[in-house]
Amino acid sequence: MTIPFLDIFVGYRELKAEIDSAIARVLDSGWYILGPEVEAFEEEWAAYCGTAHAVGVANGLDALTLALRALGVGCGDEVIVPSNTYIATWLAVSHCGATPVPVEPDEKTFNIDPELIEAAITPRTRAILPVHLYGQPVDLDPILAVARRHGLYVVEDGAQAHGARYKGKRLGGHGDVVAWSFYPGKNLGALGDGGAVTTNNPEIADRIRVLRNYGSRVKYVNEVQGFNSRLDPLQAAVLRVKLAHLDQWNARRATMAEQYSSGLAASGLILPETPDWADPAWHLYVIRSARRDALQKSLTALGVGTLIHYPIPPHLQGAYRQDSWATGSFPIAERIASQCLSLPMGPHLNDEQRKQVEEHVIQSLRS
Repeated sequence: MTIPFLDIFVGYRELKAEIDSAIARVLDSGWYILGPEVEAFEEEWAAYCGTAHAVGVANGLDALTLALRALGVGCGDEVIVPSNTYIATWLAVSHCGATPVPVEPDEKTFNIDPELIEAAITPRTRAILPVHLYGQPVDLDPILAVARRHGLYVVEDGAQAHGARYKGKRLGGHGDVVAWSFYPGKNLGALGDGGAVTTNNPEIADRIRVLRNYGSRVKYVNEVQGFNSRLDPLQAAVLRVKLAHLDQWNARRATMAEQYSSGLAASGLILPETPDWADPAWHLYVIRSARRDALQKSLTALGVGTLIHYPIPPHLQGAYRQDSWATGSFPIAERIASQCLSLPMGPHLNDEQRKQVEEHVIQSLRS
């Protein structure tokens, strides 16, 4: 049996009639930039997240970048970021002309360690940018407390955490802004690129709406130097369909994660840990092994799709070579990068496939 890491197409097949109807509705409307479909999704996404405002943009990276720019982050500023994250988190800071300041993660959760943040704050720090990595909520209360003490913004990267809850409340409005990606492989994924920001601050929402549309709220009147970053109505229509199924699909993911943890409990692998206050979205199920590369090679040979999230930490990427980060600068992030492996995970993974993955993992570890 070949088991894909994630089968996106089967999700489309499940909702084909609804998605096709939604797309036809947009095509028949004649409104192909912003408009009623985008506005309807923004209202529905804000309501789902429990926030006052949602603003649709072109992708997740733009969501982060425009959120930071709306807060006035720019040249000469610093933004605290996780050392263990996808590079988009850092790129958003760099695209604003600011400097990413990395902080190591808590190895148990993979997320930024709140206890290490205050030591990284300088007079140039403008914001803290925690990432809810793999769908596991960050411990936000201590981060928000540090931010309040120092007068800093908190911009959350929720790209992998659609529907996750922190202390019983859905992510979306704990900090100043939350940036979302609707890349097709996300828990709430479009059929192409898409993104959004959520916030309870009407002024921030208004700035992002202006920035996403060439710096304009009135056609041909440009208030600021903006961008072309608008959520497509076709993608908004697809997202509206999928949003109605998100909780059900997340519940399937949670069941699979629980069964993985039970089935692999005696494997000797380092398995995900979930704090009592967290209700993850289980975007990914990430294990750790000192023999990661051999394990992945064996699983590939057995027909099990896996991925590494992420093989090279941002500070060692060529994109940040100019900052002269050396190997060993952030040892926890580097250790995670050398050991982590993501097993197949998704709402359409079935019990037979999951059991097969577990058997192949145990078989591979014994060989």
